[in-house]
Amino acid sequence: MKKLIPQFGEARLQSRADAFTTLARSIIGQQISVNSAQNAWLKFAALVGGAPTKVQPAALMGLGAVALRGAGLPARKVDYLMDLAQHFEAGQVHVRQWTQMDDEAIIDELVAIRGIGRWTAEMFLIFHLMRPNVLPLDDPRLLKGISENYFSGEPVSRAEAREVGDAWSPYRSVATWYIWRSLDPAPAA
Repeated sequence: MKKLIPQFGEARLQSRADAFTTLARSIIGQQISVNSAQNAWLKFAALVGGAPTKVQPAALMGLGAVALRGAGLPARKVDYLMDLAQHFEAGQVHVRQWTQMDDEAIIDELVAIRGIGRWTAEMFLIFHLMRPNVLPLDDPRLLKGISENYFSGEPVSRAEAREVGDAWSPYRSVATWYIWRSLDPAPAA
């Protein structure tokens, strides 16, 4: 970290959009390239209405699955988006309490939504809630970065990555971000 931090100046993580929009965008972007995800998101946001930074669960539900499929979204992602909207509309996610909840409780709440796994929940904690001490051990870029920066490029196990990450506590999210930056100097957003 002593070598990495000075390389990237004053760049910092910044939270953008609201919780629902952030999670919807994550679902749409799953398993496709960054450019494809951006295009799919803009098309989706235009269909739902409003700004691309603020999509409402009720607006999504009001359109229905057929209209969303018409926007080019696969059936599975439409199901995931509808489930996400239903969780928000029914109050099954406790957005206002998240500041008082620990990371694992939020992860548990989010992974109950179809289409959101642990990795997506951890990215949400880092990029949206700005939680300082998340170590996403399921992230292949983190493992690659630890391998390159701490193990001379030798493959690294999750246990070895956890051991390295333990030294970063209580700022494992920040260290993870610098590790990602070491692989791709453009800031992760």
